[in-house]
Amino acid sequence: MKNNTSVYLNPGDLEIHTLDCCASSVIHLPLSCYEGITILIDPFHLDPVLQNIFKDWGYDPHNLIAKLCPLGEPLSLSSSMLISSIFANLYDMPEQYLLPYARLKVQELLFFLTTIYRQTISKVQPFTLSQAELIQEIHDFLIQNIENRFTIEELSKKYLLNTTSLKHLFKGIYGKPIATYLKEYRLQIAKKMLSETTKPISEISSEIGYESPGKFTEAFRSYTGFLPTNYRKQYKTITKKVLS
Repeated sequence: MKNNTSVYLNPGDLEIHTLDCCASSVIHLPLSCYEGITILIDPFHLDPVLQNIFKDWGYDPHNLIAKLCPLGEPLSLSSSMLISSIFANLYDMPEQYLLPYARLKVQELLFFLTTIYRQTISKVQPFTLSQAELIQEIHDFLIQNIENRFTIEELSKKYLLNTTSLKHLFKGIYGKPIATYLKEYRLQIAKKMLSETTKPISEISSEIGYESPGKFTEAFRSYTGFLPTNYRKQYKTITKKVLS
């Protein structure tokens, strides 16, 4: 953001800001992908339907920006059941119904925004640029050395960051604890290697940092519901059917 802070959104989070707040911002995708919904609200050019709705609520829409983003500061809300209920179904709605349904959801969102109070809702913590860059450096180091395993204490000493801050910042930026993130990353690599190569299970397990094929097999089955050998066979069967 313009104040040199970074906000990382996890699934279900909601970010509210004015356009000038992020005019010169840079979007970084730690997981290399993004799925989300963006809504642009101009309270000075609301259509008659929304004007009447605000009138029924007894709320002046021109006060919305000042209330939510005083002094131009962004408002980042942590995931909640209420926020999820507003947006979740939009991702699965058939295209022919999406526009009218989206209009209803925008009304629901606006009502939510007129009733929230900054002091009583759970907010996403922003990070300084230096914090974000350091955690990204640690992340890249771990990914580039995925065949090795490092303890929190080892990473803490290497990057001169206390263990509590390391765990808190990593989860805040990448959405999961370090161990959980790396486990899922390793197993995603394993799925790719099983489907695209003929490497033995023992070699795959070693390359992604498992001490033994047995531990890898147990972790893979827990994560996917398949044994590695069965996953490879199933993928080849599906590929053959598609090609035929």
